[in-house]
Amino acid sequence: MDLTTESDSDLVRRTATGDRAALSEIFDRYAPTVTRYAWALVDSRMDVEEVVQDTLVTMWRRSGEIRLHDDSLLPWLLVACRNHAMNLRRARRRSSADELPLELVDLGAEDAAEARERLRWVRDEIRALGPLDQQVVELCLVEGRSYAEAAKALGISVGSLTQRVSRSRARLRKAVTHDGR
Repeated sequence: MDLTTESDSDLVRRTATGDRAALSEIFDRYAPTVTRYAWALVDSRMDVEEVVQDTLVTMWRRSGEIRLHDDSLLPWLLVACRNHAMNLRRARRRSSADELPLELVDLGAEDAAEARERLRWVRDEIRALGPLDQQVVELCLVEGRSYAEAAKALGISVGSLTQRVSRSRARLRKAVTHDGR
């Protein structure tokens, strides 16, 4: 069988059965185009590589579910690529928002007692939160639990927990950056 003329539907069907040659053909056929598209969506080479890899791994994992229109896999790959790029940007934005200002991270020669006093207003702000919000802060921001895990432990929806984390972060960020005053 000549793989260069094989349809995308056939390649996806073969990939779903574990045919590595079909997966390799899809990669050879579409990786350059998906890579160019990823460059338009993210800023660094490392991010492009991650997005392209995630896109192709998703295609491989979901190949049994994919139904192609017009016998072209490219539209499906480009949508998956865009979704992975958006997820990566959101994750990077969240992680950069979680970083404390450098003057609070690099305490230099200050001893532990001075550092604790310096952040007293943050503790005061956490205590000023409602009981549920205090638990949300403890689970998500202090212990680093996932939103799904914390929501289940607290008996609330992930959406509700997400809103509470966002409001609490904003309040705590304000306390940290404005010295609580």
